[in-house]
Amino acid sequence: MNQPDTPPEDPVFREPWEAQSFAMAIELHRRGAFAWSEFAAALSAELLGAGETQDGKDYYRHWLSALEKLLITKSALTEEEWAARHDAWEQAAKTTPHGEPVLLK
Repeated sequence: MNQPDTPPEDPVFREPWEAQSFAMAIELHRRGAFAWSEFAAALSAELLGAGETQDGKDYYRHWLSALEKLLITKSALTEEEWAARHDAWEQAAKTTPHGEPVLLK
């Protein structure tokens, strides 16, 4: 069983990006960017505000949104930096051939 300030032990992922989002949160926590209890509170707020679906398909979208908002709140990332990265990833995804990994240039 997880302690209150530790990440989940056995996550389940439907897509590679979900695992990457999970790994980013774990690594940022490990590096001291935030306490796990802070992330848990941010995720809870995100899930409550969005009305999580019963099947859990949107869980990691909320996970990623909570992580982004927490990093902005903690001043680890500005809204401008987030917007620039979001736009760069969106552009890279649009120009990457189907089946190829999406990479930033």
